Amino acid sequence: MNTSFPKWLIPAFAAFLFVLVFSSRLFVKIESGEAGVQYDLVAGLKVDRVYDQGLKIIAPWNRMFIYSTRIQEDRSVMEVLSANGLTIRAELSYRYRPFQDKIGYLHNEVGENYHERIIIPEIRSATREIIGKYLPEELYSSKRDSIQTEIFVLAAERIKGKYIELDAVLIRDVGLPDKLKQAIERKLEQEQVSLEYEFRLTRAQKEAERQRIEAEGKAVANRLLSQSLTDKILRDKGIDATLKLAESPNSKVIVVGGSDGLPLILGNN
Repeated sequence: MNTSFPKWLIPAFAAFLFVLVFSSRLFVKIESGEAGVQYDLVAGLKVDRVYDQGLKIIAPWNRMFIYSTRIQEDRSVMEVLSANGLTIRAELSYRYRPFQDKIGYLHNEVGENYHERIIIPEIRSATREIIGKYLPEELYSSKRDSIQTEIFVLAAERIKGKYIELDAVLIRDVGLPDKLKQAIERKLEQEQVSLEYEFRLTRAQKEAERQRIEAEGKAVANRLLSQSLTDKILRDKGIDATLKLAESPNSKVIVVGGSDGLPLILGNN
């Protein structure tokens, strides 16, 4: 019995074999927090076409380059010179990520190793440029935050032109020779003592001024009161007081003929 071999089976098997062999090139999975840009063997890199997360199907002769779009963090340790020529060891951490809609341009102009080629050199350059304007002791004072901000602003502006966003720059540690570090710490302690002394002195001066103003106010009030209390007013007040005492239910002794002409009332209770 002759059975005819299905003609469609051969191309179907060939297609299955093709998919099986090139499945790793045909199907590309882009995870969450990632984006991709495709290089076409014929048309070249499509810089304006950015692929979002999900499963993508591409021709096996093309290639998908995947970039993380999440904020990433790294650290850099370097030696820099201060304004007075001393060597300072600085440790910085920084956060960055590529602009998602510009990944094609980033890949075309810089490449996947953009961190080593762009970010690290720019961070180091900005750090040396900014710290070189300050003295070592200023890194231990309140200026540390402003120095940190200056480094961030300068580096972010330079990196932005390469399609990379710099999120933050933090000075983690500043290393100095032990003797210099101790000298700076002693100087800062002396400055704190001086500020505390000035604060106490200012507070004492303000308290003295307050007491002086209070005393002057009392003196003026007493002078005005003394000028307003005439003999007639004092006599009238004495009469009022005598009347109130006379109305009291308590027993009392009235002595007529006081030195001021008013009766004296002596209570025995």
